[in-house]
Amino acid sequence: MYNIHEIWGEKMHIDFNELGLRIKKRRRELGLKQNELSEMMGISNNYLSNIENGHSIPSLEVFSDICIKLKITPDLLLLGVIRVDNIPENIKDNLKLCTNEELQLIDGIIRCILENRSGGQN
Repeated sequence: MYNIHEIWGEKMHIDFNELGLRIKKRRRELGLKQNELSEMMGISNNYLSNIENGHSIPSLEVFSDICIKLKITPDLLLLGVIRVDNIPENIKDNLKLCTNEELQLIDGIIRCILENRSGGQN
């Protein structure tokens, strides 16, 4: 762990080895090879490999681009958690991580909840 930051009144440790593992995991979830992601980002495959293995700390610009390309929130990637204090934002952040099939399932669940709540008059 290289840095300690205070977030939400608590000290948070950024473990760059864990950050690299989360990047690798998310890349694989999206079916991307390391060289594909590095090409999309315009960085060398060695640099991305070093980030994923915790040997290099990405610049803010590279980190931001990783979040965009992997469709993942910075807090989840950095800390392994999504904001705990804002449920609507958490839901939106989590929805960004879902596939189209998962989104359709979630939509059906929400519709079912709303129909049951209103007695089917929705």
